[in-house]
Amino acid sequence: MGAVEYSSFVVKQLGKQEYQPIWQAMQDFTLARNSHTVDELWVVEHPPIFTLGRNGKESHILNKSDIPIIKVDRGGQVTYHGPGQLVLYFLLDLHRRKLGIRQLVTLIEDCLVALLNHHKIDAYSDKKAPGVYVNKQKIAALGLRVSKGCTTHGLSLNIDMDLSPFQDINPCGYENLEITQCKDLGINDNFQELTNALLSLIEKALERS
Repeated sequence: MGAVEYSSFVVKQLGKQEYQPIWQAMQDFTLARNSHTVDELWVVEHPPIFTLGRNGKESHILNKSDIPIIKVDRGGQVTYHGPGQLVLYFLLDLHRRKLGIRQLVTLIEDCLVALLNHHKIDAYSDKKAPGVYVNKQKIAALGLRVSKGCTTHGLSLNIDMDLSPFQDINPCGYENLEITQCKDLGINDNFQELTNALLSLIEKALERS
């Protein structure tokens, strides 16, 4: 674990952490921040957990198992987090950056697409269904919350994980949506290499915005 300063934000590498303490820490950070607080991006892996967004329908949870289910304050429906999945939380002041939430979502999606394109993967986003897809299979999910112009939550990118828990839900509220991951697409870069590459793309994108 540690912190690294980028041009306009700090990245905190949190390692493997339980979901709820990190969620609480995001809320605490946002509540305590002011106009001078430096933006932060948090890199983390979570133990297996299903999270259900503010307006999420429990009917999208098809089979209940030993994996915990928690209702959270982000947008979107139900998703799964687990080891081998990169979770990146965006603690940004949108007012200071003069960004709208739709602009930020597009920026994040474009960075994920660029990361996968670099590995010769034909990835794309869908304005009707936030996230990033390959061959109609979802590889990255997005869910954000904005409070007083500041964001919490963020993205998850499937790198090298057990995808079977996705079969117990309608991922992001879509029936029969198939899920894929970097490993199954032939990307051999490890978790940290992909994380560093994505952070570099995000840094450049935020500088241009």
